[in-house]
Amino acid sequence: MIEKNMYEKYNNSSEDIVKAQNGDSEALEKLVKDNQGLMWSIVKRFGGRGYELEELYQVANLGFIKCIKKFDTTFEVRLSTYAVPYILGEIKRYVQEDEPIKISRSLKELSTKIAFLQKDYLKKTGKDIQMEDLVRELRSTKRGNYHGNGK
Repeated sequence: MIEKNMYEKYNNSSEDIVKAQNGDSEALEKLVKDNQGLMWSIVKRFGGRGYELEELYQVANLGFIKCIKKFDTTFEVRLSTYAVPYILGEIKRYVQEDEPIKISRSLKELSTKIAFLQKDYLKKTGKDIQMEDLVRELRSTKRGNYHGNGK
């Protein structure tokens, strides 16, 4: 049976939100508790990726708390709707940064470009690309405009 208003459970009061923004730990705790289902539903999307769900839930809580601090109660949007991108962003950031060695996004992008150029060159010429050719190809591609199509 479907609830009369299934979103009502995430209908947080503006009063609680403002209190939490002003440092009221009880109001913050109430908001977190009232939105546990929302956070768990997002966390479960990341199941099976080698992370403990409880660990990701804690990260989701951080994202939710950040969301509360930035939420503007004058907007006609529910806190839960506003929170989803914050929670997702926090979890994705955690997953991306949870590597033994931190590798910047630009280096990861460069690695992807090099791998594509190597495969493309091998496919076209039948031999491995030389360093000079690789450097020339990388210089000819515009930074940030490279999507694996050689342009």
